[in-house]
Amino acid sequence: MRTARYEGPFDTRASEWIGDLTVWNRQNAADNSERLERLRRNLRQARERELTPRQRQLVDLYFDQGMNIPQIAQELGLNRSTVSRTLRRAKARLYRCLRYSL
Repeated sequence: MRTARYEGPFDTRASEWIGDLTVWNRQNAADNSERLERLRRNLRQARERELTPRQRQLVDLYFDQGMNIPQIAQELGLNRSTVSRTLRRAKARLYRCLRYSL
């Protein structure tokens, strides 16, 4: 029985889809960047308009400043569960606002 010899990145069935996906990504990169920019703009607006001041503060500390939940709780004098619930509600509210932008 003879075995197939591997000659390049697109010679086997398993790697064909990777090459096709790479080509598609290159062709559609501009489309993705426009969608991402629109999503970022909508996210900024939703954070300003839809979140409560406390939710904005916690989202800023968690996502923008990279703090974790115990650090935020300690800095603000809150329970960790309060911080976690507030972040969860803020993310749900943002998702409801942005789900059609995705």
